[in-house]
Order: sequence, then structure tokens, then C-alpha cells
Amino acid sequence: MSHPLWSDEYWLLLMQLYQRKPAGIKPLYSRGMVELSLELHIPPHYLYEQMFSLRRAATPRLGRLWATYGDNPRRLSRDVKVLRSMAGFSNAALFYDGVAMHESFERDFRPMPSCGQLMPMMLIIILDQYFRLTPATMVRNTPEIAELSKLMGIKADVVVEVMETFQTFDPYLNRSKAQPSPLTDECRRVWQRYGNGNPEELSSLAAQLKAYFG
Repeated sequence: MSHPLWSDEYWLLLMQLYQRKPAGIKPLYSRGMVELSLELHIPPHYLYEQMFSLRRAATPRLGRLWATYGDNPRRLSRDVKVLRSMAGFSNAALFYDGVAMHESFERDFRPMPSCGQLMPMMLIIILDQYFRLTPATMVRNTPEIAELSKLMGIKADVVVEVMETFQTFDPYLNRSKAQPSPLTDECRRVWQRYGNGNPEELSSLAAQLKAYFG
């Protein structure tokens, strides 16, 4: 199924990402895949599927692209630069009259107003770890918290603060009267989306999101 904002010109961008070392299919939430998704306003999962089509050269057009650019990265880089210099590029609304721009996945990968060093996707990763710990171990010197803070490039105290905020939504802890945190609203949104869902699905998503920091 095609995406309304997809343009065949974007195959060049996807090919350049595919050929970035190590060449091949990039993880769904790798930084490069996410950054291209934000640039095009097209969800990562769609670009991920398109990348498989690109690898298979699933159409004659893709076959011609490989013939033209597969062994000529300099030409690919030049043509990608030209494409990005086009007026209005990365604002697909200019190319698709009548298609409304509604941010959905983008929000998860943008800095939070209440804490610029965090993104909602990081809260999802922390929530997965939250369910693997007990409140007594949600402290900065717990190895799992130290590893998570190192992975995401933030202080362990920030991870602890997020976990303490999640505790206020946990029905098993009865801490709803705790002092509100600047992180409360964003943590509540993530808890509502994943806190009462399938833990295996949350675990799978968190594992995929960690590729962003790889």
C-alpha cells in the first residue's frame, strides 16, 4: 500500500541510506531511518518496507536505479544533493495539494518541551525497564539504570526521575498523590499507551527503539 506523501524521487534518499556503511537494510528505528522519516513525514515502518523493495529491485525502475547509482556513489550523492536543494523539499504539503500534514510518529522523536534531553521514545524504553525492576531498585546505582542512561546519553538521575513519575500512575503502588513532576504529562501519555498493554509488545518495541542509539 502506497503512502500519500511518497514520491519516486525519494528512492534516491533511501538508496543513499541503504548504502551507508555497513551497507544493507537498516534497523527500523536506526537514527538514519528515523531522521529520513522526519524529513519526509513518512513513518519509519513504510520506509523500512520500501528499503526491502529497493534491495530486491522489485520493479524495472528500481533495477534502472541500481544500474545507474549502484556502483557510482559520487553520482548518487550529487543527485541527492540536488533533490534536497529543491524548493519546498521536506515539506510534502507543497507537492501534494490537499493532503493535510498531521504529525503522528514524529512527536515520539522530538525533544520534550519539559525536558529537552528526553524524547517520548526514550520514555517508552524506560517504561519497559520500569516493569523489570522493583521500586527499591529504581535508583541511580542500579546496573540496569546505569546501562540505560549510558545507552541514551543522559544522566542516571533523569532515568530515575522518569521511573518515579511512572510510579504515580502504577495502580499497584497507590502513589497518585505524589508531587507532580515536569515530566508528568509526557509520562502519563506513554503510560496510557503502553502501561496496561501487552508487556511482550512493549519489550519488542523498546528493543527496536534502542537501535536509534546504536
